[in-house]
Amino acid sequence: MPIQEVGEKVIANVERVIVGKHEEVRLALVALLCQGHLLIEDVPGTGKTVLAKAIARSLGCSFRRIQFTPDMLPSDVTGLSIFNQKTQEFEFRPGPIMAQIVLADEINRATPKTQSALLECMEERQATIDGTTYLMPSPFLVIATQNPIEYEGTFALPEAQLDRFMLRLRLGYPAPLEEIVILDEQKRVHPLGELAEVASLAELQSAQVAVREIYVDSTISDYIVRLVNATRTHPDVYLGASPRGSLALYRAGQAYAAMHGRDYVIPDDIKAVAEPALAHRLIMRTAATIRDVEQGTIVRELLESVPIEAATGQERPGVRPA
Repeated sequence: MPIQEVGEKVIANVERVIVGKHEEVRLALVALLCQGHLLIEDVPGTGKTVLAKAIARSLGCSFRRIQFTPDMLPSDVTGLSIFNQKTQEFEFRPGPIMAQIVLADEINRATPKTQSALLECMEERQATIDGTTYLMPSPFLVIATQNPIEYEGTFALPEAQLDRFMLRLRLGYPAPLEEIVILDEQKRVHPLGELAEVASLAELQSAQVAVREIYVDSTISDYIVRLVNATRTHPDVYLGASPRGSLALYRAGQAYAAMHGRDYVIPDDIKAVAEPALAHRLIMRTAATIRDVEQGTIVRELLESVPIEAATGQERPGVRPA
């Protein structure tokens, strides 16, 4: 299957610099195939920036990095119009968001006003500056990073912003043997500089179109809806996942199945992407927060308790009861 071929080539290339994080790299590519955005939440030095750069180089995409700071303005992200004295006209100078792969580094260090500049870009894939609308390039992927430990001088992402991210990943520290490999590989030069393009932009775009043709049975759709609904009724959750979360789980399941060489989705595909797709969309109750109940724990608990098949006698969408 072409999607699997493209995916495996990119994964193998990225893993030349990201050691021991096969599933995380695969999920990052799932977001790209679904034309979704990615939030990487982890402590500094775990390879968040390197992962974004490696994906961009592997695909030959244009890449821009935005280092968010408290004094950054929305125009520093989207661009601005400048008056040209020679032509006596205003000229638009595009900001760093106008790239195919954008790394929004430490996004929670920017003020809410600057963070909100990304909302239209990420959802509508366009930016409106001085009354003029500019379309984002295609493909368009925002990979945002944030440090979940340090809170001084940061501004937590609002729920509307978090909901724009299709998946949230945590890379984590490498195992001791993997860290030794990293040290050996970077004795003289960083392997990132030696990465070559392994898949063309046209191959990526055709794979993105093909992913949407992956078959999803009505029982799988029903399972997705029941799983998302369970997040809305869980006693520890104040606000569950939105319909956008259901769609993200549906699309991610299609891409995950395609990456494994299948043209149909199975329940294990949904289970594999459920936590990255849903956990960041849950707003916990205060009592649960005090008890240190994590969002990921809730999703894993629901994966264990929500049955794949609907209850006997319950009519499923598109399925007639026997």
